[in-house]
Amino acid sequence: MSPFTLYKGKPSARKTMLGGRAKKIGFGYVRIKRTDLVDVLLEAANEAGIEIRFDKRVTQIDDRADGVTVTFKDGSTDTSDVLLGCDGIHSFVRRSWVDPAQTSEYSGLAGLGSVIAGSDLSPETRAQTLGLEATMTEEGLIAVTRCTQSSGDLYWFFTKEVPIPASGDRDGWEVQGKDEVEGFKAPLLKILEKAQGEWGDSLREIVSKTSVVKFYPIHRLHPGGTWSKGRCILVGDAAHAMSPHAGQGVSMALEDVFLLSRLLKDNSRPLNQVREKYDEIRRPRVNAIFDLAAENGKSRKKAGPWGLWLKESVASVALNLSWALGVERLGFRQKHLIYDIDEVEL
Repeated sequence: MSPFTLYKGKPSARKTMLGGRAKKIGFGYVRIKRTDLVDVLLEAANEAGIEIRFDKRVTQIDDRADGVTVTFKDGSTDTSDVLLGCDGIHSFVRRSWVDPAQTSEYSGLAGLGSVIAGSDLSPETRAQTLGLEATMTEEGLIAVTRCTQSSGDLYWFFTKEVPIPASGDRDGWEVQGKDEVEGFKAPLLKILEKAQGEWGDSLREIVSKTSVVKFYPIHRLHPGGTWSKGRCILVGDAAHAMSPHAGQGVSMALEDVFLLSRLLKDNSRPLNQVREKYDEIRRPRVNAIFDLAAENGKSRKKAGPWGLWLKESVASVALNLSWALGVERLGFRQKHLIYDIDEVEL
């Protein structure tokens, strides 16, 4: 089992892979911790004088011609001109009002993952992890990346086919108990026994040093659902949750917000036109990214020795041709990344 690395190899090859994006927007891939992103958003909201109330759960929506009122679990209410349903894949706003018929589906894939402090790992392992290092196995795909470009901390995840958990848990859970953690790590270490060379040693070290494991069944919303109704508009995963295998989930939500901000800023535009334009602009792109994520997810599915060999061979040929022909510098297979929602004509 040889490492299938996306950013590892000759410096010229690595530069080529980033060429299309870097030429247009000034940089290639950027990794941001979700907690850091939340901190930035909270700080911006505070500076803008926007009040954020925590521990609120909506239990009722009253959508009328003159405004929309929500009732919270604590009995309090609030009224506004527009309600944005940003409440995730299991959105109450969608399920109770906008599109009750649209329910999440299990993708057939689940993931394990964890963050490990760089200080817990050997210098050799830290030195090998330059970008996103992905390795195919017969049971699925394992990848390792730095948490941020400058951080020595590593994030690893392993995605594989598994039956839907008997518990029916939709959001996954985190395990910290020693026995539970070992129960997740032992099968993965067994799979990685075939990994050879220094990279194989590094993978086993990374998993062995893991003390907390996050397990998450991957759910999604099939394209075609309704995204708005009356004064309610769905945003992000509440409207179009997809598998994470295109790395664009948060990006899709941010694009939704940027577009809606522009549309709602125009006071002369009726709300029904805002809803129509939002759907018209966003749906084709969201559907395309959904399909890309589903296609990328195929490499995570279980395969025998010959199936693994075939997947590795196809991936290797594709990367080598890409590097040799320089197609990445032209933005081939990167058009979904070279995109600015603010440049879209309204």
